[in-house]
Amino acid sequence: MKKEEADCCSEGSVYKKYHKHHGGGSNNGGGAIYGLGVVGALFYFLQNASSFGMVMMGIGKSVFWPAILMYKLLTYLKM
Repeated sequence: MKKEEADCCSEGSVYKKYHKHHGGGSNNGGGAIYGLGVVGALFYFLQNASSFGMVMMGIGKSVFWPAILMYKLLTYLKM
């Protein structure tokens, strides 16, 4: 263990539960939001699909739309 890790692991340390090497403090809430977005986009893209090709395109769009949306947003904000 590194010196910094050993210091944070000392008895009574307030920060002990927030460090990754202790297994605490995870930030995994984004998956549910992304999943809800995909399901909503899937309903949106499939409501007017009239062929198998349009269904497949709708599935693809619903999975990749968040990445495209973020790219466009960051380009617009010039970040």
